[in-house]
Amino acid sequence: MNNRRDVMKNLCVLGVLVATLAGGTPESASAESASKAAIKNVVLVHGAFADGSGWAAVAKILEQDGYTVSVPQPPETSYADDQKYTKAAIDAMGGPVVLVGHSYGGSIITEAGNNPNVAALVYIAAFALDEGESCASIEQAVPQASKAFKPDSNGNWWIDQAHFAADFAADVPPAVSGFMAVAQVPISTDAFTHKVTNPAWKTKRTFYMVAAEDRSINPEQERMMAKRAHAKTVEVNSSHVAYMSHPKETAKLIEEAAATRTSASQ
Repeated sequence: MNNRRDVMKNLCVLGVLVATLAGGTPESASAESASKAAIKNVVLVHGAFADGSGWAAVAKILEQDGYTVSVPQPPETSYADDQKYTKAAIDAMGGPVVLVGHSYGGSIITEAGNNPNVAALVYIAAFALDEGESCASIEQAVPQASKAFKPDSNGNWWIDQAHFAADFAADVPPAVSGFMAVAQVPISTDAFTHKVTNPAWKTKRTFYMVAAEDRSINPEQERMMAKRAHAKTVEVNSSHVAYMSHPKETAKLIEEAAATRTSASQ
């Protein structure tokens, strides 16, 4: 029995010695270990012309894998409103999160991602904007294939319903894309033209899924944004709604982002 106590005591002393040699304490070593623990909270942010229901398949996979999922509903009425709804969802998780954005949702998470609880960013065919850029300005540089985006007299933008399936959701069932067309959420001019001031991807671990058949954001633009963000990048042969047509691949990328809490600056 005494031998066993001696062994345990020696192990404890060894642990203190290792921590000291590493320039810390047992408490700091424990804190560092906790800081690199896997994240179990995910916030999924929809983009323009859609709502949160499109995340259903991805959310189901994540929940089955043990993650807590939140799907906020930014109204797209203004950039400030969309930030407010997204930040509220992040805060409500009460701990570290992986923040995911599709399309215009990428613009949202680029600023909302500065929340200290955000440990990683995941862009799904999304706008990873740099300082001074807006969704409108960056698409002028490398135009998308679609010509179906139209403004109305109320300061909102829509996709022509006749072209919605082909230009936005070509690889989901026609019944789904058809209903999405009539239920689309317009994006305000304010949200579409708002310039980002502090891109979170410059300090947070970043992941990107390129949709190779995207007609709403030019795939070459997606690759450029992913590259400059130093994002871990995957590519799928998908329309703009890659998260709907490729939910398994999307969930896999999110779970990879959740594997550690290490920031880009560490």
